[in-house]
Amino acid sequence: MTYTAQITIMPLRELLDPQGKAVNESLHRLGLTSIDEVRIGKHMTMQVEANSPEAAYEQAEMACQKVLCNQVMEHYAIRIDA
Repeated sequence: MTYTAQITIMPLRELLDPQGKAVNESLHRLGLTSIDEVRIGKHMTMQVEANSPEAAYEQAEMACQKVLCNQVMEHYAIRIDA
């Protein structure tokens, strides 16, 4: 069966996010001061051929750990859709 893996990769909370900071400051200059703590990350989808959602998750997790995510600076979240 084919599953869709939705992967979100974000910078670690402890690290500075210069892109997020720049966007946050721009929003404030536009008068949108109720928006704060903007963080910029990446979102990707991939089709995974697997026998179960758990197996699809394992494959997506391996892709994150080996290629997609720099775990020193980023963390990831995976959602599997049928």
